[in-house]
Amino acid sequence: MVFRSAAYGSWFLLAVLASGAVGAKDAVAPFEAAGSFVAANPIDEILLKVWKKEGLVPAHLCSDEVYLRRVYLDLTGTLPTVAEVRAFREDESVDKRAAVVERLFARPEFADYWSLRWCDVLRVKAEFPINLWPNAVQAYHRWVHDAMRTNQPYDQFARALLTTSGSNYRDPAVNFYRAIQGKTKGTIAQAVALTFMGIRLEKWPEGQREGMEAFFSRVIFKPTAEWKEEIVMLDPAARTPLKAVFPDGAETTVPAGTDPRRVFADWLIRVENPWFARAAVNRQWFWLFGRGIVHEADDMWSEQPPVSPELLDYLAGELVASGYDTRHVLRLIVASRTYQQSAIPQGDPARAEILFACYPVRQLEAEVLVDALMQVFGPGEEYSSPIPEPFTFIPATQRSVALADGSITSPFLELFGRPARDTGLLAERHSRASDGQRLHMLNSSHIQNKIERGWGLKDIGREAGNEPGEVVRMVYESLLSRAPTPLELIAAGTYAKQPGISRTQALADLAWALVNSKEFLYRH
Repeated sequence: MVFRSAAYGSWFLLAVLASGAVGAKDAVAPFEAAGSFVAANPIDEILLKVWKKEGLVPAHLCSDEVYLRRVYLDLTGTLPTVAEVRAFREDESVDKRAAVVERLFARPEFADYWSLRWCDVLRVKAEFPINLWPNAVQAYHRWVHDAMRTNQPYDQFARALLTTSGSNYRDPAVNFYRAIQGKTKGTIAQAVALTFMGIRLEKWPEGQREGMEAFFSRVIFKPTAEWKEEIVMLDPAARTPLKAVFPDGAETTVPAGTDPRRVFADWLIRVENPWFARAAVNRQWFWLFGRGIVHEADDMWSEQPPVSPELLDYLAGELVASGYDTRHVLRLIVASRTYQQSAIPQGDPARAEILFACYPVRQLEAEVLVDALMQVFGPGEEYSSPIPEPFTFIPATQRSVALADGSITSPFLELFGRPARDTGLLAERHSRASDGQRLHMLNSSHIQNKIERGWGLKDIGREAGNEPGEVVRMVYESLLSRAPTPLELIAAGTYAKQPGISRTQALADLAWALVNSKEFLYRH
């Protein structure tokens, strides 16, 4: 791919400047709405005290168009369509932001996207080093997906993963144990602590680790005659009482014949237990903001204090009081004025992001980015799998977000930081920009073919008819979820009228410039 006109570079610069990278005291259109900060719920009241103490001014309220794109991406990993952008912009009801959240909860994309997030944590992949194998991966993913779709209470979700026994093909939740690298009590305890308490157990003193490891010392794995099936069960030869120590230091003796995992699960999900609920809401906050209230979110009980202990306790209390309804916590967060802030800070950018005095800008995940390209330009991503048996076929229309198996990948997904799902760490997924990524977006036949050969731009051209301004508006609304500014409309029209530039080329160049803008590539 080469730059086909000097105007292309101008488009790229214009799109970057339009991303709102420069802070300002006045609201910046079309990214912000004017008005003072008014607390919408206790999240805002708590953080206002933090900001006052730190001398920070919160960012402006984001515009309706920015909010719509943000909440679509954060809850479903999907861009809104042109029709959805326009309907939301024209909706004058005061509760339209809350209403769109409820609609997103009901969409299949919500379950797809949150299954993706949980499958990263739960190491859902068929091949080395996890080796769940394809049949188990499909069963496990369906189980996780059903939990997200039905809004299964989080305590029930965790209990099932911790206590279920049986075939990894027929009892999907037992794949929690199968997906751990190593089958020792130590590796199992480390995975449990990381997944449900946000703790790096390997950092604990040996005696403290051994006390918790005892709860998982009787888990065994039994092969069957069926292809790569395995039974996860308690050791039937272990018939004596078992001494163990809970993470809070309390000692216990598990009676003979009692599953020690159930004893641990009972302790873990107690209402008064701070470990479980705090880790859960901290992870949810991380997924919506790109950093936790305690950061790193995979190492909650380190020396790093929370931004606000009061906020962490409030959200944990809400999770428990709601019956472990994770959507209730998501609803609280996205309804807050804190979440609805602009990405343009009103003070020191680094300090504002750390203390959530603005919405943190960060690159889209690999799956979300390639799905956005396919949504606008048309399907056609090619996936590959190292699995030789059974034969793996992925249709071109398959959304990357909905892929069950972490072993199934593509060069694009690997380049843009999709996690290998080997560790269960949130930090395994990286969304840091690289030179290779930028070159791919600017200068690869992969992106060029999507733009020029896909049906997406052709459909926009047909739907817009002979109205050039409408074509530009639809491209902006498809890719950036907002209408172009008057200046952008003029620039697009001027470029399209240059000698030797066909309407098709002008449309492709506009789309190419916008997909390379920070505004498209990043959450903001």
